Amino acid sequence: MIVYKSEEDIAKMRRAGRIVATTIDAVLEAVEPGVTTRYLDEIAEKVIRGEGGIPSFLGYRGFPASLCASVNEQIVHGIPGPRVVEDGDILSLDFGAIWEGFHGDSAVTVFVGSPPSPEAEKLVKTTEDAMYAGIAQIRAGGNLNDVGHAVQTVAEGAGFGVVREYVGHGIGRNLHEDPQVPNFGQAGRGPKMKEGLVIAVEPMVNMGGWETVMLPDNWTVVTADGSLSAHFEHTIAITSDGIEILTARG
Repeated sequence: MIVYKSEEDIAKMRRAGRIVATTIDAVLEAVEPGVTTRYLDEIAEKVIRGEGGIPSFLGYRGFPASLCASVNEQIVHGIPGPRVVEDGDILSLDFGAIWEGFHGDSAVTVFVGSPPSPEAEKLVKTTEDAMYAGIAQIRAGGNLNDVGHAVQTVAEGAGFGVVREYVGHGIGRNLHEDPQVPNFGQAGRGPKMKEGLVIAVEPMVNMGGWETVMLPDNWTVVTADGSLSAHFEHTIAITSDGIEILTARG
């Protein structure tokens, strides 16, 4: 069941989104060759709590950290730990924060150290572009599948694979709510969107095929063919004024 949010709910989610955005900026400042993903996680938790928020991910279904850190062929849900990020890596970072019972959720993919290869740069830019193409389809009266169709069109149009098994989602008092927001699909189908809908749009795009494999930790998801993957995400609300990206930075 889709839970539509009131203006008061969205105001709380706006604050959660600002905490997430502030945390992303702080963590990105610390990304450089030689740091561990655990160190980045420690920064994330410190900033979230310092802003008066609660980490969404810490303890969620047993997840042991405040952010997800996924490197190179890792798609999502990488567990922070002793792994050192190296020059030339691509690093996907996923963040969530709670403010007065409501969640914000956002993800970015960045390059570590040296300028990326043209192929990696294209992958990351395409994934971000695909996210914004999906966001551009969010409007009261539109069909939800229009979002995923736009994501798929951009990503596959660039020659990349769009992950099927993991999708965007509704968000509010729970980190994951109805509706699911796939990153693929046929336009003109799915539920009608309306004011009060808040969803997280999060394309996960692979340089190779779309197939995935779960590692033995039962969290980290990698590309089945070992190719690089990128991940972007924003939380978006439909308001009386149109749409608002609640996790916008800057």
